Amino acid sequence: QVQLVESGGGRVQPGGSLKLSCAASGTPGSKFRVNSMGWYRQAPMKQRELVAEITSGGSTQYGYSVKGRFTISRDNAKNTVYLQMNNLKPEDTAVYLCNADWVTVVPEAGRSWGQGTQVTVSP
Repeated sequence: QVQLVESGGGRVQPGGSLKLSCAASGTPGSKFRVNSMGWYRQAPMKQRELVAEITSGGSTQYGYSVKGRFTISRDNAKNTVYLQMNNLKPEDTAVYLCNADWVTVVPEAGRSWGQGTQVTVSP
């Protein structure tokens, strides 16, 4: 199993920036490879939506509402994915969740989710 830990959420004014991080780790002694990693968000009374995804090779995909404002990147050596969020808007307020698709040497494959980090954009 692979666990994800997010960090970097908080409160920011409209037009501001935040950077989220999400690090993947396995159980002690396990060996795994992380394939795609991504960020989703969920606001109250709304469906969970894709924010951005990135493959291990660096190909990216963005949700329509964040294109041009958010940038996803990753450090494969650290099994960490980042989300740089610029020009934040009140409608970006949500819980941001990281996910990762992984495989182990067993072999076993799966998708893990982080616990979520709150991003609040308000004056």
